[in-house]
Parts: sequence; C-alpha cells; structure tokens
Amino acid sequence: MTNFAIAIHGGAGTITAASLTSQQEKVYRAALQEAVEAGHQVLADGGSSLEAVEVAVVLLEDSPLFNAGRGSVFTKEGKHEMDAAIMCGKTLEAGAVAGVKNIRNPVKLSRAVMDHSDHVMLSGYGAEEFARNHGIAFENEAYFFDAFRYRQWSEVRDSNMFMLDHSEKKDEKFGTVGAVALDKSGNLAASTSTGGMTNKNYNRIGDTPIIGAGTYANNATCAVSCTGHGEFYMRAVVAYDVSCLMEYKGYSLKQACEEVVQRKLVNMGGEGGLIAVSSNGDVSLPFNTEGMYRAFKRNKEKTFVGIYKE
Repeated sequence: MTNFAIAIHGGAGTITAASLTSQQEKVYRAALQEAVEAGHQVLADGGSSLEAVEVAVVLLEDSPLFNAGRGSVFTKEGKHEMDAAIMCGKTLEAGAVAGVKNIRNPVKLSRAVMDHSDHVMLSGYGAEEFARNHGIAFENEAYFFDAFRYRQWSEVRDSNMFMLDHSEKKDEKFGTVGAVALDKSGNLAASTSTGGMTNKNYNRIGDTPIIGAGTYANNATCAVSCTGHGEFYMRAVVAYDVSCLMEYKGYSLKQACEEVVQRKLVNMGGEGGLIAVSSNGDVSLPFNTEGMYRAFKRNKEKTFVGIYKE
C-alpha cells in the first residue's frame, strides 16, 4: 500500500498540564483533531498534498485559538500583520506573503501567489492588491479582534517589548500554525501561517514565509513546517537544514530533525519545534520546549493528538 500522511502544529512553547484547564485542553485537542482529519480526508479521497495542507491550515486560521488568521496577535500599532507560505515538493514551486492585513486566510493568498504569479513572495500593499485581483476574501478589523489578544497587547503596548505567544509569562498559549503532507502519488507539501509576535514593530517578518527557514518541501526528502522564535529559525535555515541532512548525509527523518531541533537550535538558544513528513511516510514532531500543539494521521491509523511532552 502507498503511504499517505499529514501532520499539523499549532505552536510550541511553555505549554504544561498546569497551564491549561481541562476544558481548555479539550478545546485545543478538538481543534487540532478536526484540522488534521480534514486534511487526511483529502488525502484518503485521492487529493493532493497541496490541497490537504491548505485545507488543514485554513481551519487553523479560522480558529481564534491560534496565532494565525482570525487569532492573530496585535502589532505595535494595534493592527494585525500576517505571514504565510506554501510549497510543492514535486516542482519546488512556492508562494508566500508577508505583512498582509485583513486577509481572512493568508494561506489561500500564498497558494494564489504560487499558482498565478511568477513570484515567490509578495508583501504588504502589493500582496493585498494581488489578493483583490484574485478574489481572496478580506475581513474587517472586528473579525480579528479577540479580548484576550487585546489584553495581551495592552500589557506591553507602551514599551519596546515584543512577546512570543509561548512566553512563560502568559497563562494561555497560542502559536503559529502549519501542516505537512504526503499524498498517494508520492508528492509532498508544506504550509505555515502566523500572526507573528505581539507588539512587533517596524513591520517585522519572521521565518514563516521564508522558504527554507520556516517552510520547505522536496519530494526527494521531506516536507517541514516550523514554529518557534523566528529569528533563530532564519539564521539556522531550519526547514532546509532538515532536508539537507537527509539528502547529503543520508540521515533518516528522525535523525535530521533531532540534529536540528535538539542540538543546532538549542546550541544557538533557539526555542521551538517543527513537524515533518518524509517521502516514505515517516512522521516526526520534535520540539525543545515544554510542549507543542500537534497532531498527525497516517494511512488508516488512529489519529494522534498531543500537547505536552509524551
């Protein structure tokens, strides 16, 4: 039987059993399960890995639980600036958007950039104009407003501090979202979406939309989506590094992920994790933090959903 699989994440950080109530945990697990099973159904029906990761990420963007799309955090100016990327492992084509505002589903815009332009990354006003020309849905500011997000921003809005969603100073944890998949045709795909850092200034952009840093897919090796402190992921070229270790040094998916997440990133002081699926259907979900919202489903196996270290 040809293997097919999908994995998703909703952020990594100081996420412990003590930091979530039983009801909060139940809600998070349900959201993760819904997204991963929706993407898996696409694969089971013979759909492409690109379609599967897009479907899964859209559901995560539509949830206020996660820092992407509707749940995006506030910037220094009290706005929402979102980044996203998607990549096809078969062709190495990719699309990405950075610093976009009012886009309901940035992952759909990144897919449109890949499919309908000669570019890889568009940003700001230009990306938004492209969205209008290709029928991508916009929402008003009220759609993105969340009371907890606003309180979170209010704590630091008058300072020069920026805050990661997985900061241990918070009582609730949110994060970047992403998905990776292998379809029945043997094609890989990856996608990542985020609202960035609370109180971010100067139109800061993280690793999410940068191909090879936060998002990467190559049929010869694996598909990777990252979550964590983006500056470290950019400097370490994390997503591509996992692929390189497999392609050039013959590492297994697990070995490559462990080398990058548990050694290279740790040595740099970088916190976070990633999800990856290989061309033969292996899945790896490593993280060097207290927890990571994650899930995967392979073939007809039972769905796995995790939050804390197992």
